[in-house]
Amino acid sequence: MKISSAAILLITAAALQLVVGGQTPPRNSSGHIPLPLDGAQIFHEYCATCHGTGGKGDGPAAPALRHAPLDLTLLAHRNGGKFPRDRVKAIIAGQEQSAAAHGSREMPVWGPVFHQVERDMDLGEVRLDNVTHFVESLQHK
Repeated sequence: MKISSAAILLITAAALQLVVGGQTPPRNSSGHIPLPLDGAQIFHEYCATCHGTGGKGDGPAAPALRHAPLDLTLLAHRNGGKFPRDRVKAIIAGQEQSAAAHGSREMPVWGPVFHQVERDMDLGEVRLDNVTHFVESLQHK
């Protein structure tokens, strides 16, 4: 599936606004922008642009996408009541593609971004685990 240039521009602008918040983010001593470790903060900075702050697929960039972002609050419901933790983590990391929108890679692959090395430590797995745990906490009860 092709995504239009206007949609890419809108998504990029929305993502930058969320990530940067209209300000220049602080950099650590090596010049890298430190990434958060808190799952909720990661979700709000990287995922909410498309999936919405509550994970329902209603983010500000959602209307520009060819395929509506998935309602993440229903993942367990769609999986027989069990949250597919390993699959969700693999999709976020870019190790596995899901159907429709993710198959076309409309969803950015955040795994490599989350694995940026800071202070000689790779905290990518911590970030992936924390954001996956946050998505799990969004499940419709």
